[in-house]
Amino acid sequence: MEYVNSILNDVKWLGFQWKEPVHYASDYFPQLYEFACKLIRKGLAYVDDQTSEEIRKNRGDLEHPGIDSPYRNRSVEENMKLFEEMKAGKYPDGSKVLRAKIDMKSPNIVMRDPVIYRILRATHHRTGDTWCIYPLYDFAHPLSDALEGITHSICTVEFEERRPLYNWCLDNAFDGKEKPRQIEFARLNVTHTVMSKRYLRELVETKKVDGWDDPRMPTISGLRRRGYTPSAINEFVKKAGVAKAYSIVDIGLLEHCIRDELNTNAQRRVAVLRPIKVVITNYPEDKEEYFELPNIPKNDEAGVRKVPFTRELYIDADDFAEVPPPKFFRMKPDGEVRLMGAYIVKCNEVIKDSEGNVVELHCTADLETGNGNPVDGRKIKGTIHWVSAKYAIDATVRLYDYLFTLENVNDVPEGTNYLDYLNPNSLTELTGCKLEPALADAKVGDKFQFVRTGYFCKDSKDEGVFNQIVGLKDSWAKEAKK
Repeated sequence: MEYVNSILNDVKWLGFQWKEPVHYASDYFPQLYEFACKLIRKGLAYVDDQTSEEIRKNRGDLEHPGIDSPYRNRSVEENMKLFEEMKAGKYPDGSKVLRAKIDMKSPNIVMRDPVIYRILRATHHRTGDTWCIYPLYDFAHPLSDALEGITHSICTVEFEERRPLYNWCLDNAFDGKEKPRQIEFARLNVTHTVMSKRYLRELVETKKVDGWDDPRMPTISGLRRRGYTPSAINEFVKKAGVAKAYSIVDIGLLEHCIRDELNTNAQRRVAVLRPIKVVITNYPEDKEEYFELPNIPKNDEAGVRKVPFTRELYIDADDFAEVPPPKFFRMKPDGEVRLMGAYIVKCNEVIKDSEGNVVELHCTADLETGNGNPVDGRKIKGTIHWVSAKYAIDATVRLYDYLFTLENVNDVPEGTNYLDYLNPNSLTELTGCKLEPALADAKVGDKFQFVRTGYFCKDSKDEGVFNQIVGLKDSWAKEAKK
């Protein structure tokens, strides 16, 4: 039920509904059993006692035809008796299967007497222990579609070779006049990730990621926790389009879709991810004032918020360089810089610990500037963000990179495994980050632009954590315009 409920929740979250009640293949177990009996009575199915290894070996390959099972010519009566006994639980798991009787010499290996029922004593999440035999997907799929009145069954291209079996089951077991038609399309492959359920499950079970909803996963639950929106995901799929030929879509397109949306509606907040304390030495210790910053620039309806300014502040370590490179317009010794929305300050002294690490900067502010320009007309090129040390809230911020270093993980070099290309830097967790006090009221799922940093979302599982959705730069949009 964990998987079932996840699918239902994801589809609803994406904005789609279905006719109630929801249909399950298990709803049709009685009809599917009767369809199998019908095939037996028509001489088109038989019970096989071979092991799975023997069946696989005798099926042959592309260069060799299959070999008939020694049980292929059992009588209808014997097959009916054995199948009924399989249903009654007389035989152990795996000891017998029911196979469609088609053509062991078919050039399509799928048509070489495929297994359509097996014995398996497993408690089903909806039917409990009612059944100990279960239909295989290739049998249940077309007949369930037919029972539901499906007109077109949409599958990915790897099912194309199975379409003859889809049609065979309908032609020989279903009496209705209107029969569904299978249509194939290319799977949605995205760069720097895997979409195969088998691979994703391995990542979860081997704890390479933190569950199905890990924000690095390409699952809907992972994207939701990361901060992606249904509208951005739907726009991505719309832009990617549907094709029959194999292709791989640049993950930059997905990032462009969410970035384009959040740029216009995500409120701005200040977050200092790698804090260095700054002391404004000429600012009174007991003084506090508030500067107004826009919630969304160029959007008057979004309003403004008041941000506290005090003698002690935090700035980001990336905004300071003791030995600055050329054209470095942020904070440096004896250099002036604008504190965003507030004063111009000059760095006068650098305080270091015993190991030589910068721990504090002493600055003086041009208290005549406020958030205006210097009265003497001098030009200040750099602007950096800041938070009040007194009122800042502590938080953990998680930064994400691509899950895999290889662009096309579906085509790894020979002799390697897709796990060889897991990105060791796909997650960076920063603790002790300093955030402006307005973020204390953030609710799970709320999305913000951390100014000059990127877009972030409050995590749904861990308290006091913000997940990076996407950075500010949109290289995909630039490439798309070329």
